Amino acid sequence: MGEPWRDSPSWELAQDISEVTGEDIEELLLHTPGERLRRTDLAQLAVFSLSVIAHAEAVRRDVLGGPVAACAGHSLGEYAALVAAGALTVPAAAALVAARGRAMREAAEAREGTMGVLVAAPLDEVTALTERLRADGFELWVANVNAPGQTVVSGSADGIDRIADQAPSIGAKLIRLQVGGAFHSPYMAPAAETLRTALKNTAFAPVHLPVVANVDAEAHAADCDWPDLGTRQLTSPVLWEQSVHTLVGPPLGCTRLVELGPGRTLAGLVRRITPDTEVVSLDAPGALD
Repeated sequence: MGEPWRDSPSWELAQDISEVTGEDIEELLLHTPGERLRRTDLAQLAVFSLSVIAHAEAVRRDVLGGPVAACAGHSLGEYAALVAAGALTVPAAAALVAARGRAMREAAEAREGTMGVLVAAPLDEVTALTERLRADGFELWVANVNAPGQTVVSGSADGIDRIADQAPSIGAKLIRLQVGGAFHSPYMAPAAETLRTALKNTAFAPVHLPVVANVDAEAHAADCDWPDLGTRQLTSPVLWEQSVHTLVGPPLGCTRLVELGPGRTLAGLVRRITPDTEVVSLDAPGALD
């Protein structure tokens, strides 16, 4: 994952993150097998590290294209967004990401679950189906509202099996996700309580660029309760589709969205949510030229 970035000046952040987290981030990004990177805590550290390295390099090269109006991140990405917005330092955010990853891994090991993405069905029909199945005794919740026709559900293995069987009834298909647990669901309640303590012991800047939070899709810039928002995020749906509308709508009025970090998934979602908005992915040093 890290090979394209290793010669950039911002690669030095890997060492800073290593010192805070106790993990060898350079080893993680350059030499760790993909199977090991599926471990929840390591995967989160790897993605966070590359995201803040990409952001730092984009700032250093002055390629963001003008003043930044607001930031946002999907799930884990919210921590990189808080760094980009000036709400957290890289070491403070890295310590939280490490604590979050460990807590989520422990919660997933204590109560096994999984996730799947339903494609081609409206959110209201997905929500109604999950509610019907929960009433029938299956543990199942909406976890991510990603884009029109793309909703992630989270819960028990038999709950995911059942909604996969029922998906055609609402014109949908379920694609199973290779994840380590039932994230953004009540299964993560123990992790949320652990993370709450870490968040409360972290210094957030009182004033920073607006960050659109996952849990309410609202922009928060000053005197907001990030410990509460971060705690709730672990057990609440990621409202990504609504967050993008918040970014591009008044009063923020973002006309260009820049995805920073590995992959181009979010850019693809943005194009489905708001096709007329310019979006670019800076996922490798070459994309910064």
